[in-house]
Amino acid sequence: MGTQRDGEIIEEQAPPGSDSIVDSSWDGLWISAAKITADGWTATISIPFSTLNFRGGSQVTWGLNFRRFIRRKNEEDYWSGYRRVFGFWRVSQAGQLQDLKNIESSRLLVIKPYALGGAQAFSGQPWSGLHRVGGDIKYGLSSNLIAVGTINTDFSDADVDQQQFNLTPNPIFVPEKRRFFLEDSDVFNFLLWNQDLLFFTRQIGIDPVSGQEVPIDAGGKIAGHAAGFDLGIMDVKTRSEGTNPYGNYAVLRVKKPLTPGSFIGFMATDKQSGNPFDPYNRSGGIDAKFVLFRNLNLRGYYAKTWTSGLNGDNSALGGRLTYANNWFNIYAGHGVTEKNFNSEMGFVTRTDDQPTIFQFNFTPRPGVWNIRELDLGGFLGHDPNTAGRLIYKEWNASARVLFNSSAELDIVPQDVVYQSLSQPLNLYQNISIPAGGYTFASHSLAYTSSGSHRITYSGFEQWGEYYTGHLNSATVTGQYRPNPNLALAVNDTLNVFRLPQGNFNIDLAGVQVSYAFNRFLNATTFIQADTAQLQAVSANFRIRYTFRPDSDLYVIYNAGSRFQSLAAGNPMEVRQQKIAVKITYSWSR
Repeated sequence: MGTQRDGEIIEEQAPPGSDSIVDSSWDGLWISAAKITADGWTATISIPFSTLNFRGGSQVTWGLNFRRFIRRKNEEDYWSGYRRVFGFWRVSQAGQLQDLKNIESSRLLVIKPYALGGAQAFSGQPWSGLHRVGGDIKYGLSSNLIAVGTINTDFSDADVDQQQFNLTPNPIFVPEKRRFFLEDSDVFNFLLWNQDLLFFTRQIGIDPVSGQEVPIDAGGKIAGHAAGFDLGIMDVKTRSEGTNPYGNYAVLRVKKPLTPGSFIGFMATDKQSGNPFDPYNRSGGIDAKFVLFRNLNLRGYYAKTWTSGLNGDNSALGGRLTYANNWFNIYAGHGVTEKNFNSEMGFVTRTDDQPTIFQFNFTPRPGVWNIRELDLGGFLGHDPNTAGRLIYKEWNASARVLFNSSAELDIVPQDVVYQSLSQPLNLYQNISIPAGGYTFASHSLAYTSSGSHRITYSGFEQWGEYYTGHLNSATVTGQYRPNPNLALAVNDTLNVFRLPQGNFNIDLAGVQVSYAFNRFLNATTFIQADTAQLQAVSANFRIRYTFRPDSDLYVIYNAGSRFQSLAAGNPMEVRQQKIAVKITYSWSR
């Protein structure tokens, strides 16, 4: 079979992107082997207790589940089933492995140095040599509390971002992919309104506007469980690079688990900067989540920020309710984000905002025409500012048809948006939408093929009005897995703008090829094209050889942008050419 795969689940949230099981960015230490026999196949998995980082004792109970997906039949088999309204990530509904006696997660010690050599060049600059050494150390303070340190941190082996074109006046969210920040990221999760975050690790070590990497001198964190609390402490120091001044980022997170899935918590962040106009930024907040009757989910939060030169109107608060059963889902909430709420270590879509949201979905299973489930829904979002003036409003009706084959058809017959722009919205080069209030309607149709075949594909089309003119967006994706070792994926998104300010097209395309020679050696190539950038094509090529568990040799070539800008207005991103060889060696006891 040739491959093994792992990931994490954070607070029972659905994974990002197209992954239906876990967030696969996390990478743990474990080994596996599989064998095809005359009467089937067997798989053996060995996971060190230190990787699981569990709470030991004289008698231990683990939550546990197993899933087998038989692709050719579109069949999923589970050791412990769950209500169909939930996904596999609802870990509180997993089975239990009981009566584990006198086991402990060993006192972990992992020392992992690295060495890197190569060359790099930024746009308009000559090539220069690249040589770097550094490393990480991980130590188990107890069976379920881990300390991690890093020095001269390198992320050359992290996956590059898939490029996006921002159609809105708001920042766009891009998930974290760097390993140091992914480990124990669930402890540091503090949700504000909708998917906004009080602490977002991509604000550390990456310029949010240009996407330029900012070097990390050193960092450390403690994460795990102690004295009945979930605890997270992090401190990271970055050095100046280009226009980015040095910075020091600190965060404290404490959560008290209650019933399964429920907690109350606190977070504080502190950013110190070498920028004389923005020397510090701090935030603090409390939040809570309560899961009642297994179907009802209540969340609430209150947070404040402190920034030099901004006084008052610096709070954010809100609450939301989710209820789901086999027949319908309800999502509703209300929040307030004041105009001076400035979370520089977080991710906030809009400030000076009082959003209200309501969504209802009816999910019957008619049992006709090979339909497994219908999802008929309506959505309403209403966002005035704190003075009561409407800034954003959206309503739509939608229908989803899920077939027994796992194919899916999505229809939005009408999506109506009102958007007020306080300043011009730059889209491309010198083309901008003037400030003002705009109402526009669009329609969309999407289809996703069955996952039971070696070739899978999806298509999406949205057409209609867009501010002062019209926009037609079309996306196609395809995946082909001819065998367990090779995976091919293509995607293309074409945005066709027809505006009084000018007509133009933006095309974003990508081709990704991954080949696993065996469990220890794999190669990945990712080529992207973004016609919004001055140089449209970027490429990333990576070979990874795991010569012993958690010890790797990488050969890396990158040309183009590695990290996506988060800012509105689609600014030009930093382009880099880099070729490097990196070796890591993990020593553990």
